[in-house]
Amino acid sequence: MSGDHSDATIAQRVRRLETLLEEKGVLSGARLDEIIDASLSGASPANGARVVARAWIDAEFKARLLADGTAAVRELGFMEGSYQRLRVVENTDTTHNVIVCTLCSCYPLRLLGPSPSWYKSEAYRSRVVREPRTVLAEFGLELPAGTEITVWDSSAETRYMVLPRRPEGMDALDEDQLAALVTRNALIGTAAV
Repeated sequence: MSGDHSDATIAQRVRRLETLLEEKGVLSGARLDEIIDASLSGASPANGARVVARAWIDAEFKARLLADGTAAVRELGFMEGSYQRLRVVENTDTTHNVIVCTLCSCYPLRLLGPSPSWYKSEAYRSRVVREPRTVLAEFGLELPAGTEITVWDSSAETRYMVLPRRPEGMDALDEDQLAALVTRNALIGTAAV
């Protein structure tokens, strides 16, 4: 792939697109601001944590989540009006998943909140694909040597979220207590929970 995908270049392209939308009368600046504000309203990693906790306690919901993430999260009131497809990938005893967007920082904003600065960094975006085990270790996540690591590359059309493994010994916890265990980094795959 070629082309400049630096943050500055992307910001310039976004501003140019906004200007064209306004100049052509497609959207006013005020309407564009309303759309952006609405997309950020309620965006939080607590939403993704709720989805995970529900999947941990409800096997039927989990099956729907893994089959069609977009439809399943809409059952909980998330991603309404979103045009992206959500694919949820499950960590298991033998497989660990991690998310990246190698071109920019595509990310399920409504479920994970604003992306962390490291997710947008060129270092993370390039290195996690080449050396995922090393990058995960730098986050403090040491995986057994036999664990297969799959890196999922988000795009404008498809966003990913990790379904982390439920911690052992947490059977007595209710859904809210389980959700409190889940971190944004676990939803991206750079932490266990």
